[in-house]
Amino acid sequence: MMTLEKFEQASELVKNVTNPTKLVYSEYLSQPSGGKIYLKPENMQYTGAYKVRGAYYKISTLSEEERGKGLITASAGNHAQGVAYAAQKYGCKATIVMPTVTPLIKVNRTKSYGAEVILHGDVYDDACEHALKLAEENGYTFVHPFDDLDVATGQGSIAMEIVQELPTVDYILAPIGGGGLISGVSTLAKMLNPKIKVIGVEPAQAASMTAALAEGAPVTLPSANTIADGTAVKRVGEKIFPYVQENVDRIVTVEDDELIGAFLDLVENHKMVVENSGLLTVAALKQLDLKGKKAVAILSGGNMDVITMSSIVQHGLIQRDRIFSVSVLLPDKPGELVRVASTIADAQGNVIKLEHNQFVSTNRNAAVELRITMEAFGTEHKHEIMQALEDEGFRPREIGAKLY
Repeated sequence: MMTLEKFEQASELVKNVTNPTKLVYSEYLSQPSGGKIYLKPENMQYTGAYKVRGAYYKISTLSEEERGKGLITASAGNHAQGVAYAAQKYGCKATIVMPTVTPLIKVNRTKSYGAEVILHGDVYDDACEHALKLAEENGYTFVHPFDDLDVATGQGSIAMEIVQELPTVDYILAPIGGGGLISGVSTLAKMLNPKIKVIGVEPAQAASMTAALAEGAPVTLPSANTIADGTAVKRVGEKIFPYVQENVDRIVTVEDDELIGAFLDLVENHKMVVENSGLLTVAALKQLDLKGKKAVAILSGGNMDVITMSSIVQHGLIQRDRIFSVSVLLPDKPGELVRVASTIADAQGNVIKLEHNQFVSTNRNAAVELRITMEAFGTEHKHEIMQALEDEGFRPREIGAKLY
């Protein structure tokens, strides 16, 4: 069982491997909510995520014999680093099975802690099945990433720190993948103060806990296709599920597109890089009535590779109409291009890219196509630029924006 005594023990023990992640008050997120929103930045951990808490506490409960056999686990990345780092601290061998789609930064960081990495399967569930097979064949000690009460107890140390720093907290929001974090956090939060509301957040395309609660038991989703790779789990844990049933007040789901906007919000307003799974709690804030309440959103990790980051930024700017493209048809004669550029400049638009196509019509004197990609301040400004082009007789047509 998860007990208060074990939570207290874990909370002290994990201090050996964690950075203090003091709450960050977010004025930007608080204003639209009408409450006070705080961020718990677990993305600032040495391993880039909260997972080291559960891994380290779990390994501390193992016998010398169990550690001596070598450890093995499966992970989409963050638990992998947690186990690898904790194993290094205890001086034991670690083998990590990760899905083949795991971001490169997570693979390389895991290897940097001395672990052997095996890439297998498309999602966590495939990797887990392979890891269990290897454990049986080689006698390794398996450290489950979420369906283990000791692991969940270690993750629950986050709730201890939140309540110690903000005793009057009303809401705690935590991401859900397999359920280890939410079960530990919710169980301890209710022990410390039953009035605290604990909200779990899942990606809509991998809502395995929502499905489990509807069924009354864990079920296996046909797929878990989401950009929130750290929470792409098709089946939640059996052991932790009863704790979620008892202690989690509500679960909300978030679409992938909402994570893109949340990434921009935290980068621009808090100078924080948070991975998509860690952004679930931020994206979910608008679904809750937090007026007059104090809420803490757990940012579970920040292990995002640069290629993914650049793609998220590009899509986010397009999504918010800060980058858009238009097509205009104009006569192929001197001065027309300058006239278009001047109109955009007068409207405070900033041209990023131009494509001039002379072959859109057989009559070039009648029309050539100009495709313009430009920056704007947002949707209202975009409409102002479009209207300025209309007023000059260019009849702009918006097209899908691309930066490449």
